[in-house]
Amino acid sequence: MPLPRIKPKVPRFDVAVIGAGVVGCAVARRFAREGAKVVVIEKGADILSGASKANSAILHTGFDAPPGSLELDLIRAGRAEYLDIHSALGLSIVETGALVCAWADHEAARLDSIVAQAHENGISEVRLLTGPQARQAVPGLSKALLAGVEVRGEHVIDPWSAPLAYLTEAVALGTEFRRNTEVLSGSFAGDWHLQTSQGDIHAASVVNAAGLFGDEINARLGLPVDFTIRPRKGQFVVLDKAAAVHVPKILLPVPNEITKGIVICPTAFGNVLVGPTAEEQEDRHRATVETTTLKMLKAHGERLVPPLAGIEVTAVYAGLRPGTEKKHYRVSSHPESRAIVLGGIRSTGLSAALGLAQHAVRLHAAFAQPFLKPTETPVITVPNLTETRPRDWQQPGHGELLCHCEMVTRREVEACLTSPVPPGDYGGLRRRTRAGMGRCQGFYCQGRLAEISAGHLACPLSCEGAAE
Repeated sequence: MPLPRIKPKVPRFDVAVIGAGVVGCAVARRFAREGAKVVVIEKGADILSGASKANSAILHTGFDAPPGSLELDLIRAGRAEYLDIHSALGLSIVETGALVCAWADHEAARLDSIVAQAHENGISEVRLLTGPQARQAVPGLSKALLAGVEVRGEHVIDPWSAPLAYLTEAVALGTEFRRNTEVLSGSFAGDWHLQTSQGDIHAASVVNAAGLFGDEINARLGLPVDFTIRPRKGQFVVLDKAAAVHVPKILLPVPNEITKGIVICPTAFGNVLVGPTAEEQEDRHRATVETTTLKMLKAHGERLVPPLAGIEVTAVYAGLRPGTEKKHYRVSSHPESRAIVLGGIRSTGLSAALGLAQHAVRLHAAFAQPFLKPTETPVITVPNLTETRPRDWQQPGHGELLCHCEMVTRREVEACLTSPVPPGDYGGLRRRTRAGMGRCQGFYCQGRLAEISAGHLACPLSCEGAAE
């Protein structure tokens, strides 16, 4: 008599987080710290495979957020937590401050209202500057500048190490990270039964942090589709590190109803960004760069900061922001199906991620019993990739310099490949080490990187489309 077939056990989690962008990584960390058994489901090969990999890396104060909005509350909460935890996690902060620049009379006329809005939002460290005062703070600014508003609390951070630290801490607390796993459908009957491209997953609750595909995930789960993602492309130019001396502060335009505008921004890595553009498109998967637009961005930077003329472009890139038909975040809770949706998180997602995670836990507490918090929290420190502190190449025993442009050592690359959350593709390797991100864009180091990473990446450097 044949033995009865035993169905394979389907993993059961307390919380399934869909999407491993900066918001998903922060949410996983927060729930894991609460004691939940968490799974993070990502259809890409690595974290930050979607919108989160391309941003301007600004840690916002919320000075220009809509007064009284959820976005403002979450930016302020996320910023406060980042300031509280960044040192322990080994994360950077470059205290640049920002300058909102008025180049025309109608822009200058709006500066008083920008200051008033900042004060209404609880941001007090703002002040009006005349054109000469602004140029004293940033001597390279064009004499065409009429006036400005200084916002002292706006800073820049490493946009890739922060979410890596969040997920690494979550994994140390027992979270599972399922990459190359797409959620195909889901149904709720007391628990969630998720059908994915890599098998079924059961979870008591779900959090939709799917970014550019947030509305599609709602539809696949049978949740209300009450927003539509409208991808907004942003193209960037990255100037050589020689530009940094001319851009000590974040230079912001006076925003309009559609976009915050093109920013000229120092980075934590010593470069200067010019961008992003704001271009609506239908394609959610690919953001292309166009020569005409890149030339416009470079000329724009040189017009506003003339000393940037002649400084070489190190890199160009484009990203997509998950905008919707409305400007505000599309956050909702569905207690009847134990689901939380964190949608429409646009350009302030990096700043608000930790605040969004706090908010998700509060929403979850309204329909679920509290978890048993772990008695100990692991100590997680990610490697420093920025110019803010000493780098690995300055320490003995690093093996060899693999990337001379960005001074990346073999020891750093090997540690990255064997870390608790290793990269899944070349883009992930670059974001974790900065190898291949310098002046030569991997021309000299990619061969050695391919040798050392062989067998570690799901998509090796030799496969078509490996380079980003």
